[in-house]
Amino acid sequence: MAKNIEELIPHRAPFLFVDEITHVSMEEIVAVKTFETCETMLKDSFTDCCSVPGTILIESIAQAGGAGIRLLGITDGIFALVQIESAQFFAGVPFNQEVKYVIKNIRMSEKIIKQSGKAYVGDNEVMEVTWMSIKIGERHTT
Repeated sequence: MAKNIEELIPHRAPFLFVDEITHVSMEEIVAVKTFETCETMLKDSFTDCCSVPGTILIESIAQAGGAGIRLLGITDGIFALVQIESAQFFAGVPFNQEVKYVIKNIRMSEKIIKQSGKAYVGDNEVMEVTWMSIKIGERHTT
């Protein structure tokens, strides 16, 4: 899908953690992100083992889920992550490798979004998380 992520969510570099939404349906959203070692916020994180911090992975999958919801046209508001229901990490995510997020839409409305998802590096599942976001404002275009 060719839509610019910055048109879908309010995040900007260095806090924009989605490269592309590759699939979107009412049931599922698929997105990708490659974390470069030179990214300002991450350049000194886990320098000995070269892994992306888990909190950044959760933020990244939530951003991907929000961008997918916007592509579906469910809402035009600005949403914030308010609950992490569960999160499990199975392996580290090395820098400079593509992370694929497969997100399931559990609840979608004008004001509340609940999703769950898995993150993969290659064929290996590295994270599973369930979260909820709520509408905190209206989107303003200039």
